[in-house]
Amino acid sequence: MKFVFVLVIALLVYVTGTACYNYKEVLEMSTLFYEAQRSGKLPADQRVKWRGDSALNDKGANGEDLTGGYYDAGDFVKFGFQMSFTVTVLAWGLLEHKAGYTAAGAVDDTLKAIKWGTDYFLKAHVSDNVFYAQAGSGWIDHQTWGRPEDMTEARPTYQINATHPGSDLAAETAAALTASYLLFKDVNSTYADILLTHAKQLYDFAWNYRGKYTDAFDDVRCCYNSSGYEDELIWGAAWLYRATNDSKYLSYAEEVYPTIQYYIGFNWDQKIGGADVLLAKLTGDSKYLTKTKNYCDNMLANQQRTPKGLIFITQWGSLMTTAYLMEICLEAAALGANAEQYRAEAKKQIDYMLGSTGFSYVVGYGDKYPLHVHHKAASCPDPPATCDWTQFSSTAPNPHVIKGALVGGPGANDDYEDVRSNYVVNEVDTVYNAGFQGVLATLIELGYSD
Repeated sequence: MKFVFVLVIALLVYVTGTACYNYKEVLEMSTLFYEAQRSGKLPADQRVKWRGDSALNDKGANGEDLTGGYYDAGDFVKFGFQMSFTVTVLAWGLLEHKAGYTAAGAVDDTLKAIKWGTDYFLKAHVSDNVFYAQAGSGWIDHQTWGRPEDMTEARPTYQINATHPGSDLAAETAAALTASYLLFKDVNSTYADILLTHAKQLYDFAWNYRGKYTDAFDDVRCCYNSSGYEDELIWGAAWLYRATNDSKYLSYAEEVYPTIQYYIGFNWDQKIGGADVLLAKLTGDSKYLTKTKNYCDNMLANQQRTPKGLIFITQWGSLMTTAYLMEICLEAAALGANAEQYRAEAKKQIDYMLGSTGFSYVVGYGDKYPLHVHHKAASCPDPPATCDWTQFSSTAPNPHVIKGALVGGPGANDDYEDVRSNYVVNEVDTVYNAGFQGVLATLIELGYSD
């Protein structure tokens, strides 16, 4: 049957002229991007050699070791909310589509990418109701341009606690740790149990002390603002229910669910789209899948598209938001919702990102791709050469190719400017790649990759 399916795809490519892309290669390249984003002491098996140890003095208010983790984008701040969502989505993709990851030879590298994040979360969770939300100041960081290895600016750290709560961040980190527990329990049960213990504690913290983490301290508002925490309470509870089968977590999700009176998909700030498909799978309750199906049907039929076919949802991170839409629609397809339509659309959207319009938005993939990515480290020549705002303004290509990174993407008219200063369209981010990577793994599993 699989042979017949692949043959049909091959015939479709022949008849329509639609190009085939090596999703397996792109998926493995995406894991390289996460290595380029590492903070802290780099391991001996680091593959991105133009990166070195950095931010080795990151510490909490009481001297806690906060080294490690990820820089989220082209700068050097470690934002906990974006990092935890990235890890959750990476773990989700590997859990659901291990066959795709295996075919791409990317299982081990993805596990390493996930563990780089979870190791940091364990450090940041210093007590039951205290979690370090951020290391580095966005306001300070954006005043400089250079290598992370050369940083001399102050690196303040910020926490959420019982008097300054962050239910969204705590519950998202609980989701990340729980999804990772499910991956590691058959690989390293001792480590997995530690993850699950911290996940439960963080979720209790999120549940018992309510508030948005962007109200807990000011600095994060430079860059990210949370719209609410109810969706994370549902999302985190759903993951804990999946891992423990403890009905109290399902009760938590169902208690909060009626307060969600909107539905705008799935991304770093909105988790209800992911929660719906997860709850549909866990409970079999048709209301969750029906809601997802209605959303996907509406988006595919009515959402604005660029002249060349990209489903266009937002200007900032246009490719990211499309990838996350495709991710939840593909998960709905796996549960029986309009599978043929959703899968065909996902392939079309991913192919747009990989070059069906003549330009690949994945750095290092294809013949034409971004050369001037808004990314401090990649823009810097090897030491001892100086790196400062001169590199930011330079029209020369970045000295280092940040392979596998998905850029923000084009505007509503397929307009795109490969200029380093245009961070709206030309910055990269760990969040951008996580959902994109999950869609790739799904398509590989379905037999779409050459």
